[in-house]
Amino acid sequence: MEDIGLYVGYGLLLVALAAAVILPLINALKAPKELLKSGMGLGALVVVFLISFGLSGSEVTAKYTAQGVGESSSKMIGAGLTMFYIVFFIALLGIVFSEINKALK
Repeated sequence: MEDIGLYVGYGLLLVALAAAVILPLINALKAPKELLKSGMGLGALVVVFLISFGLSGSEVTAKYTAQGVGESSSKMIGAGLTMFYIVFFIALLGIVFSEINKALK
């Protein structure tokens, strides 16, 4: 019984992945301007990642070395954390701005 449940779960995961990839492509073909907006958003995220990658350090302590973390891994982890903080702060500012804007209207 466990094997059948796993196979059904894997099948449903594949269906969900296919739907997550194929359906947005179909919608993008119907409205190419929306695809441009998505591309601009993705480009902004790439720019934020490049900035956070440039800001992150590649320091490795003895504890991290014991866990198999090298300089490049440390730099990527730092970039991911820095990007998370930047995006979180921007989202927080957006929420506060939209609430103030909504209260004033």
